[in-house]
Amino acid sequence: MADKQGEKVKVLGFAGSLRKGSFNRMLLKAAVEVAPPDVELEIFDIEGIPPFNQDLENEPHEKVRQFKAKVKAADAVLIATPEYNYSVPGVLKNALDAASRPHGTNPFEGKPAALMGASIGMLGTARAQYHLRQTLVFLNCFVLNRPEIMVPFAEQKFDASGNLTDDRARQLIRELLTELANRTRKLR
Repeated sequence: MADKQGEKVKVLGFAGSLRKGSFNRMLLKAAVEVAPPDVELEIFDIEGIPPFNQDLENEPHEKVRQFKAKVKAADAVLIATPEYNYSVPGVLKNALDAASRPHGTNPFEGKPAALMGASIGMLGTARAQYHLRQTLVFLNCFVLNRPEIMVPFAEQKFDASGNLTDDRARQLIRELLTELANRTRKLR
């Protein structure tokens, strides 16, 4: 299904983890697999974004420029975050900080956003997603409230090839992307 202009909703997904075997990267892979036909989901790897240094914000690193351009070109964003020490990983916060600077060049401004996360813990990224929402409020994103996707005990939910085996989680991811597409169209 296409929107009024006959185009798919373009979503940029990225994970807040650099680990190659990251459950959150696997969660994004599942999102690509279950995306509804009216959603085009592209994945961006934040690895290579250097630590944010305000002295250099007017001359951003090439990886930061690429990230900003991808966010700006997308209709919406999908963020998969692990939970480290009750919060978002530093690399994710750093990527958001670097991309939103300097003042007046924030590509997240007014962008619809959806969150999900997988963790080996029992709460499945609940605290990290709460903190991420706070950051996205400042970036003026419109974050979906539900469905909430917090995959607990992630080591039990993926097979050896990195495929999400939890059918309920797969269904919720599809619902999340459907809702993200609907919200994006409403905000156009």
